[in-house]
Amino acid sequence: MKTANDFDPELLILFDAYVHGAIDRRRFLDRAGKFAVGGVTAAMLLDSLNPRFAEAQQIPKDDERLKAEYVEYPSPDGSGKMRGYLVRPVKAPEKLPSVLVVHENRGLNPHIEDVARRMALEGFMAFAPDALFPVGGYPGTEDEARALFSKLDQAKTREDFVAAANWLKSRPDATGKIGVVGFCYGGSISNMLATRLPDLGAAVPFYGGQAPVEDVPKIKAPLMLHYASEDQRVNAGWPAYEEALKANKVTYQAFIYEGTQHGFHNDTTPRYNKDAAAVAWKRTIDFFKEKLA
Repeated sequence: MKTANDFDPELLILFDAYVHGAIDRRRFLDRAGKFAVGGVTAAMLLDSLNPRFAEAQQIPKDDERLKAEYVEYPSPDGSGKMRGYLVRPVKAPEKLPSVLVVHENRGLNPHIEDVARRMALEGFMAFAPDALFPVGGYPGTEDEARALFSKLDQAKTREDFVAAANWLKSRPDATGKIGVVGFCYGGSISNMLATRLPDLGAAVPFYGGQAPVEDVPKIKAPLMLHYASEDQRVNAGWPAYEEALKANKVTYQAFIYEGTQHGFHNDTTPRYNKDAAAVAWKRTIDFFKEKLA
């Protein structure tokens, strides 16, 4: 798999705009044309930037050390059920601390399921809800997933994540200690949940949009925030957020990983930075083991 060093930084920024809906596929291809040289087309560039789920998988779906299943939980607005991927280690205490794993803006794709399995192998019960379930669930491709994502009622979706956390926390096989980790869109959901759940044990947003500063006084959980240095879109909100965290005496740690792009933890795409991802993941696991004990 190619790495970020194989691409012009301007192309990676353009791809980020495409992934997050600022431009459509046609505009991406038009603007990416200037980077298409030596027989490479803009469409080929886009394909090379898209995820490679099978190549990057770290923990097989049938790993015998884990019990993994898709389960449903109630949607709080009475509209029916939500669904997610629940994973716990087979050899474990009767009750486990829990971690909600929140996906990017493409729903519960194979990468996030893999991340949930990684979390479970660290001794947690991991639950990864699929925000796309009301519109059919993750459709199998990233482009289709982004299209479906735009159809979500985000107010309802936020309540569904609050419900997921409460459902997970109250399970009979849970200790009641719960954390949340999220990536990109999931990072913003992690920040949001910190303002909504006064008994949240810990929140770890990866390059996620910050909570409104007026909501920061509601945060009681300790935070660990991971940011990419080359991520102007997300980082623009960090100074005001940090000021509010300090003013309200919120316990937090923030790390900015030099030379990394938005999405540096996602090992299915060229934006992945192996060294930064490894450090950030170890910090995250150590943080959860301390705060959710």
